[in-house]
Amino acid sequence: MQGSMVFALCGAVLVGIGAYGFVTRLRPLHRIVAFNVVGGGLFLYFGALTRTSAGVDPVAQALVITGIVVALSLTALAVALVLRLADEGEEDKSGAERPGPGTGGGRDGLDDDDGRDGGTDACAADGRRRR
Repeated sequence: MQGSMVFALCGAVLVGIGAYGFVTRLRPLHRIVAFNVVGGGLFLYFGALTRTSAGVDPVAQALVITGIVVALSLTALAVALVLRLADEGEEDKSGAERPGPGTGGGRDGLDDDDGRDGGTDACAADGRRRR
């Protein structure tokens, strides 16, 4: 058995394990990890297929490397979205209303007198607080 065939089989096994994990897991973070295992298996499989008797095809290797970079960036985006959803879910469970933009207390930089903006966002022109 050739060395590239072993890598191709390992890639196929990783795809199977990742697909099983993606189908059976319900938590979003577990699904992201399972999807990355599928991607790693595909990259391994395609990398093994690029080897020929004449050598290695540089175009195919460049495509695999590009795929790895894209997968990494999309994984970071997916994890950021999952964390944002988890953060909003915790706020919704607490029962407190979320302030809208420009009402103070939000992440938009318009917090009431927190010292970062000079205290001018909720003050009248003469410096007194508006009610």
